[in-house]
Amino acid sequence: MIILMSEQDLAGTWRRIIRGDSKSWVVFAHGTCVVLPDPGPSVDLAAQAVDILREYGPVHAGSPAGDFGTITLDPGPGWVVYGHHNDVLTYVGPDEISDSSDLAVGLHGRRKRDQDGHELDVVHVEDKRPR
Repeated sequence: MIILMSEQDLAGTWRRIIRGDSKSWVVFAHGTCVVLPDPGPSVDLAAQAVDILREYGPVHAGSPAGDFGTITLDPGPGWVVYGHHNDVLTYVGPDEISDSSDLAVGLHGRRKRDQDGHELDVVHVEDKRPR
């Protein structure tokens, strides 16, 4: 079961994870975040993130798109699951799973990334470009 966090909770969680003022990022409904380190001044951040997630979000078993790794957040709570694109990350909260093994966390995060990669529902844009 995938628990949807509110846009406000997702934005706050990713602000805590992505520290600093230099990286713009976009969050999708199931907790996947696309980091845009240098998007350029006139780029539509949401559109760029959608393009990236459309390509790198869906899971294809037996390919690099099925691979994942996990990072335990310190300070917590929760984990970040990463895959085959360095700037596509998915948050997994401790209330979403009962098994906190890397495998269980990774599979859950990969499933969330897959859903976001198909639905492409942007819920928050954090624009950190110089004004």
